[in-house]
Amino acid sequence: MTGASPAPGARLRALLAGDEVVHLPGVHDAVSARLAVRSGARAVCLSGAVVSAVALGLPDLGFVHGSEIADRAAQVVPALDGVPLLADADTGYGNALQARRTAVRYAAAGVAGLHLEDQVAPKRCGHMTGKAIVDVAEAAGRVRATVEAGTGLVVVARTDALSVEGIGSVVERAHAFVEAGADAVFVEGADLAALTEVRSSLGAGVPFLVNRSEAGGPVEGGADDATLAGLGVRLVIHPVSALLAAARAAADAYAAIARDGHAGGGAPRMSWTDLTELVGLGDQIALEERYAEVVATR
Repeated sequence: MTGASPAPGARLRALLAGDEVVHLPGVHDAVSARLAVRSGARAVCLSGAVVSAVALGLPDLGFVHGSEIADRAAQVVPALDGVPLLADADTGYGNALQARRTAVRYAAAGVAGLHLEDQVAPKRCGHMTGKAIVDVAEAAGRVRATVEAGTGLVVVARTDALSVEGIGSVVERAHAFVEAGADAVFVEGADLAALTEVRSSLGAGVPFLVNRSEAGGPVEGGADDATLAGLGVRLVIHPVSALLAAARAAADAYAAIARDGHAGGGAPRMSWTDLTELVGLGDQIALEERYAEVVATR
């Protein structure tokens, strides 16, 4: 007998313990999950802003709840073939008790890890103005409760303090999060100078997550992986890139249909044959034939 596969959290934790940067593209459904896996992604992420847009048609202003993200994750995880999923947990959706419950719900959905932030509820997208944060004790309490839920999830503690209170508050919160048991720290909006200062204060051994989101505008260039790795960055998330690409292509296809009566050259498209192959038509047909043979031989 072969040994059991590592738990989702263990697979993501192994990436955090490595010495290189791993890029996590955003996924939002089973098709995008399969495409990400086919691309060679070693881990993926599920954004609350993306779930709010795709599932509710609403902006990232606290409309989506953890139960909806967990439901979406449960649809995505089977299509990932073991590739770990890091999911957005926003503020934990309440106080420490709700954050703990969120961890339990996410683990049941097959999520490997979550990132939890220190904004007040309802939160705002990290790239929006008008954000407010809870005090450091409440923020650390959310992290501790999530860790102590005992789910095995990787817990990434995020702070939005940089644009609200400045780097001093970021450093204080990072220390509090690590003391509360966080596996990694995520400083929203951090540049290299901010990462360097937080790294200097925390010392080596605490991995960072960096957000390379197009929610704040197109992301091109920036620090290379070697530079980020030297600062302790181990995970870089790209939460909205694939959805923005898909939405642009869909908009072009819809416009072509409305204008010309067919999609034509409105946008590049995957062939139907390629799509059905991606979602496993051949495997399903083979199973169907296998079971038909079993019935026929009785």
